Amino acid sequence: MWAVKAALAACLVAGLLFPEIPGVAGKGWPERAVGYPLSALIVPIVWWMTRGRQVPDTTPRSTYPYLADALLVIPFVLDLAGNLVNLYDTFEQFDDILHFVNWTFLVAAMVLFLRPARLARWNLVLLGSGFGALAIIAWEGVEWIIQEMGTTGLQLTYDDTVGDLVLSSSGGVVGAALAAAALTRRGSHEQLSDRPSN
Repeated sequence: MWAVKAALAACLVAGLLFPEIPGVAGKGWPERAVGYPLSALIVPIVWWMTRGRQVPDTTPRSTYPYLADALLVIPFVLDLAGNLVNLYDTFEQFDDILHFVNWTFLVAAMVLFLRPARLARWNLVLLGSGFGALAIIAWEGVEWIIQEMGTTGLQLTYDDTVGDLVLSSSGGVVGAALAAAALTRRGSHEQLSDRPSN
């Protein structure tokens, strides 16, 4: 988790120190430097606000969700790193691949954070998938606002936006399914281990 957050900080600082490199110029780096660090604060803040509370018939939310925290920050690191090495402009499919992969990580983090609730697998998949869909809608909305503010490097088009919505939502479904399967499998093992032996 700490390595991922350090990588986030390093990428942001590199872009601020070298604003003229091709992958950074015109890509709204100052806005990213303000918004992206929030990704590293979301899980700690939510955990701090909810720790010590118990959901009925579950374990206390006292164990910090390190994996969920790391998974939530990884998409922002990949986006920054892709810009720093100019993959968005030199590898045509990079943006499409990243939308799918990043939403897989993002939604998996959200589903893992729901572990104390001990929901059924289908609940976790639907909640995660819905969260992923809402997140990409918000993301595309923010990109549009940044472009309207005068940023020229985003080059948003209708086809690009619809493609991003589909790819990210699909990645979210995959992330939700994988994380839900891991949690429910772990939960079933825990239940078996809790049964009294004959």
